[in-house]
Parts: sequence; structure tokens; C-alpha cells
Amino acid sequence: CLKCMEEDSMFATLINLLSIFYPHICNSSGSGDDSLDGLPSHAPRCPLTPSLSPRKRTTSQSKTEPPLLRTNKRTIYTAGRPPWYNVTGTTFKEAFVIGLCGGSASGKTTVATKIIEALDVPWVVLLSMDSFYKVLNKEQQELAAKNEYNFDHPDAFDFELLVTVLRKLKKGKSVKVPVYDFTSHCRRKEWKTVYGANVVIFEGILAFANKELLKLLDMKVFVDTDSDIRLVRRLKRDISERGRDISGVIKQYNKFVKPAFEQYIEPTVQVADIVVPRGGENFVALDLIVQHVHSQLEKVRMTYSILSALASAHQGQPLPKTLSVMESTPQVRGMHTIIRNKETNRDEFIFYSKRLMRLLIEHALSFLPLKPVSVETPQGGVYEGKRLSGKRITGVSILRAGETMEQALMAVCKDIRLGKILIQTNHDTGEPELHYLRLPKDISEDYVILMDSTVSTGAAALMAVRVLLDHDVAEDKIFLLSLLMAEMGVHSVAYAFPKVRIITTAVDKGVNDQFHIIPGIGNFGDRYFGTDAPSDWYESDEGMDY
Repeated sequence: CLKCMEEDSMFATLINLLSIFYPHICNSSGSGDDSLDGLPSHAPRCPLTPSLSPRKRTTSQSKTEPPLLRTNKRTIYTAGRPPWYNVTGTTFKEAFVIGLCGGSASGKTTVATKIIEALDVPWVVLLSMDSFYKVLNKEQQELAAKNEYNFDHPDAFDFELLVTVLRKLKKGKSVKVPVYDFTSHCRRKEWKTVYGANVVIFEGILAFANKELLKLLDMKVFVDTDSDIRLVRRLKRDISERGRDISGVIKQYNKFVKPAFEQYIEPTVQVADIVVPRGGENFVALDLIVQHVHSQLEKVRMTYSILSALASAHQGQPLPKTLSVMESTPQVRGMHTIIRNKETNRDEFIFYSKRLMRLLIEHALSFLPLKPVSVETPQGGVYEGKRLSGKRITGVSILRAGETMEQALMAVCKDIRLGKILIQTNHDTGEPELHYLRLPKDISEDYVILMDSTVSTGAAALMAVRVLLDHDVAEDKIFLLSLLMAEMGVHSVAYAFPKVRIITTAVDKGVNDQFHIIPGIGNFGDRYFGTDAPSDWYESDEGMDY
């Protein structure tokens, strides 16, 4: 086709020009992450590496989607994110940060990708330094269009923003990462939200050039690749992906890229813990990196169990003042009698559960802060009323049972925004694990109604509240709603987050050895949805596990 002919011609011209400007390249040896094997058959070839997929530019991304890792050959389903906080609600472990440094087109992204594949660890964040180029003014943009702007100099990067983002990410907070457009040389309007890192892989040409950045790195890896190979890769990338011409790329390389490497990048190899020659093809070095990261993560995992800590805390203490239990009227008690009865059929269970949910939502809304407001009636009179003093309300359900409360919330609050958090039990450890979350934008400005059907130990509720706090939701703006709670769960949430308002229709005293509420309600999700879970599997906080 015409498009293929144009591409063939372009790359043939590229190689011919290379032989003029850099005749020694085609005689170079070594291996790297990218090659010219994708060139048409009639074009001269340089024996660099075996055929590999074309290199793609780095983008900052977070595995806040269902936890799976897709490679060329397979899809790896990973576990969820285990607790990163203690019973006080504070973070007790930070993300493990790997810094990857190396010259432009040295294969840092390929090394990062292969580390992620080999780690097989959930919630890995890949953060690129390319996202943190400074916004260019008009004069600088004109220079960039002429290939006269030095993108490889430390002054080209917004180190202040970069350090702030990486520090928050290391502490487990949600961050917004800029998206840089290499064609227009400016940041795009929409920034990416990144959250939930067990491991952060940070890569960039000047990853080791800032003292504050170095303090945040737990492991420093320098990717060492032959300069000729890096030049060929840069030519391929800038022409095919950034719309630049060959002469401009070579001019920029000689004027800025090469001198910057020699002055700012190459000297930082001295601070590296590991030097990786040949990039992604050095499997021995990659294996050493992966083994070390696994050992560090295992040390943290073995030192703390939140479930055992919750089980031994808060014995015999009075219920907290932040707890509000609906008045046990004959109507409320009658509905509890129906839904607690194991003989109740599914239709009645759903009907009376929904009635209780509606009452619970109405009761919870009375705790929202209101401000006085005057309105004019149709008769011309003035009515002194009340109105929500905040910007808006957002509902967040803990899947799957918490999702059953969404309809009641939407029936009461018009046009309310909804988010979801999936928390499940790890079979081996018994600990809660975060698998998925989807939260509305700018949730930090909202009052959040966090919903789950039942709360036993409070482990899942703790995790959900911690997620909201990591997204900068104020603690006193969080309202935890549940149809039924155990005293243990109430104490756990109130102890960790004393400003969170806890609202329920009833509190049961007991929790048995399997952490089921006694007398309880059974597995709310199974009874509501008509499913029967295997005996060795439990959902998130549904009255059967947490």
C-alpha cells in the first residue's frame, strides 16, 4: 500500500544518511532493546539485536484497573494490594521505589517493563521523568520547533513537582501526573491520576541528578547502552513518533543530547547500586533486581498482620461517640426480624433490606452540615430553611454487597456521583486486599457516603477509608453506613479514624472465630444476589469475613 511504501522509503533514507554522518554505526556490535529488524528487506541493516517490538514512549500509569498484567504471550492475574497501614490508620510501609537512569534511548522503559513482568507483583506504578518537562514559553517553543532547545539539560525538568509527586506516591497517596505532548511541547489539559503503589519504577535520563530525588530511591539502577545504538533508537523514535526530520534529530543529538549525557548523565553511574549493560537483554542483572525487590517486600509483609491486630484490640471499651444507631422502633425491629431469619425467601429479604437502606440513608443525611437559607414562596412569603453547606455528596460502595445500597442513595440524593472499591480476602493470609477502585474526579472536595451492608472486624472498612484519605478526602467528611455492624468493627474504625461518622441500623456484640457477626445476618451478598459462595471463599465485608 502507499503508506507502507512511504514508510519503507523514509527508513531507507534514514539508513543511507546514517552511513554518511555516522559510517561506523553499521559496524558496531552489542545488543539492546530495539533493533532495525523492522526495516524493509531492501534497506541496509545494522546487526544490533534480534527482532523485538518497536519501542514505545513511556507514559506514567497506575494499575488501578482490575489487577492483571498483559505481555506478548500471556495474561498474568495477580493478587490484590495488602494493607499498607496499621490499626491506627496510618501508613506503616512505604512503596519500594526503583530508580532507572541512563542515556536517551538506552532502553530504560524496556528494562522497567521486564522488571514488572518478572516481579509479578500487583499495583506497580511506572513513572516517567518525561512527564515532568517544564511548560515552554513562546520563545522556548520556537527554539524547540527549530531543534534548538535543550531537553536534556536539568533546567528542562520541573524537579520541584517531580519530587513532590514521587514523595506522595511513595507514602501511598493519590497523585496527579502531568501528560507531556512532545509534538506541541506543552502539557495536556488532562492529567493522569496515579494511586496504589507497592512498587514504583521511576525512569528518566536525569533520575540521579537531583539530591532530593536520590533520597526517595530505594534501589538505583543505571542502564548502560552503547552510544551508537542509542542514536539509532532515537532516530527511529523521534521520526516515527514525534514527527521530526532526520537532519533535525541528528543536529539535536550532536548539540544537546551527547554533551548532556557526558556532563550530567554518565557521571551519575557512580551512585548506582546496579549497572545493567545491554539493557533488557541482561537477564542476570534483571534477575538480581527482582530477587532483591521480592526480599524487601517479603520483610514488610511478614512483620504485620492487621486482622490479628484488630482481633486483639478494643476489648470491653464503650461504644464511640461518633457512632449513631437508628432508633430501634417496632418497625425497624420487625424488618430486622425478617432479614435475619434464615427461612426468609430471597424476594422478602431484598424488599425489607431495601426499606431499611432507605431509612438508613435518610437518617445519615441528617448529619450533613447545613447552612441557613431564605427562599421566597409562591405566595410571596419568605421561608427560613436549610441547605447543604458543602459542594456536593458522593457515594462510594464497597463491592459487592455495598453496591446494593446505591439505589436507596440515588433515590434520596438526585444526580449523586458514585464510586466503587473492591476488597477481597487473601486465601493464604486471611488479610483484606484491594483489587480495584473507581472514584469520581475531585472527590477530595466532597462529602463521601461510604456504604457496605455489614461490618464485622472492620478490616475492609478501614481499607476503604484509608483509600479515601489517600485521595485527600477529609476524614470528617466521610460517613460510613452499614445495615449491621459488630462492636469490634465499630471500635476498629473509630480508633483508627476518630473523625469518621459511623451510622448503622443495629450493632451486634459478638464475632466468632471465623469473624462472622453473632447473631448476625448471614452472608448478605449471597442472600441478596441468590448466590452460594464456596466454603473457602469470602467476599469483602459482607458479614461473613470482616
